[in-house]
Amino acid sequence: MNISEMKQALANATAVKFRLPDGTHLPAHFHVTELGLVNKHFIDCGGVERRETVANFQLWEAGDYDHRLAPQKFLHILQLSERILGSEDLAIEVEYQQATIGKFGLEFDGTDFVLTPKHTACLAQDACGIPAELLALPQLQTAGCTPGGGCC
Repeated sequence: MNISEMKQALANATAVKFRLPDGTHLPAHFHVTELGLVNKHFIDCGGVERRETVANFQLWEAGDYDHRLAPQKFLHILQLSERILGSEDLAIEVEYQQATIGKFGLEFDGTDFVLTPKHTACLAQDACGIPAELLALPQLQTAGCTPGGGCC
């Protein structure tokens, strides 16, 4: 989901509800504590220099059980964040505290904002020497990498 899609969803929403990948909802008293711009400049395992830029939202909950974030208030926060985010229609990444800080993608299903799982991946598959049939995430997790095995 990009910023423009979130603004459109909020403009028509009567409530702001976030749902985790397991189907549970964040408590209704959650806060949006940060909206930021995250620039990542890195080298992949094949030696290719890459850059990624996303809008990052941090969701948090406290003991103030009467707190509710109205869609109009969230839109106002998004408008304020344009000073930092600029006018680019960035993809949104969401952080939410679980056992550690979880990082999620975001979708809207017409009612809820759905936090979607994010996964690591090899961006230089041609340089890693991993056979194509092992690149599927579940297989890669069970196959594992060994020292000197040529994987990332």
